[in-house]
Amino acid sequence: MSVAERRGELLRAAVEQIEARGVAAVRIADVASALGVSNALVLYHFSTKEQLVAAAFRHAAETDLAHLRRLLGRRTSALRRLRSAVRWYAPTGQAKGWRLWIEGWAAALREPALREVTQDLDRQWKAALAEVITEGVAAGEFHCPDPHGTSLRLTALLDGLAVQLTSYAGAVPRARAQEWAEEALARELGLETAALTRP
Repeated sequence: MSVAERRGELLRAAVEQIEARGVAAVRIADVASALGVSNALVLYHFSTKEQLVAAAFRHAAETDLAHLRRLLGRRTSALRRLRSAVRWYAPTGQAKGWRLWIEGWAAALREPALREVTQDLDRQWKAALAEVITEGVAAGEFHCPDPHGTSLRLTALLDGLAVQLTSYAGAVPRARAQEWAEEALARELGLETAALTRP
């Protein structure tokens, strides 16, 4: 196995262990045990637990961002691309790992390396959404005077809904959360909600 392949394997295992145990409880030994390798091998690639955790979150972030870019890069209207991205990102969609990101946000309060990773992901998500909103405005699909503010408000709503749905089972019905996400997108773009589903 090449160095890059081994690192990728270690990062995937670290993500799984963080999701299962939480950032505070996960140990180098948990990652090593999951793969049947020595602690020394993990420490060879990541000299501290903090470095391993930060790298695992960056790995997960890059996977999510690659998927977002595929959704936003499709050859269709800006509105359809935005709706696809919001539906995927929303905690009612197919995006995985909300427990991981909630853990990451909490740990980032104390871990500067992790804070850098989560902030970078947040900036990239908002910038990608703002870019497509700007394209839609330029194409006359909808009206939005502040694409960056819109992307911030949308992601804040989706992140908040994710905390509710992940941390408090049954607090918000999933169908209702999806309605709120679509209503917010339509409102931000000056559209009726029904316009999101028109061909």
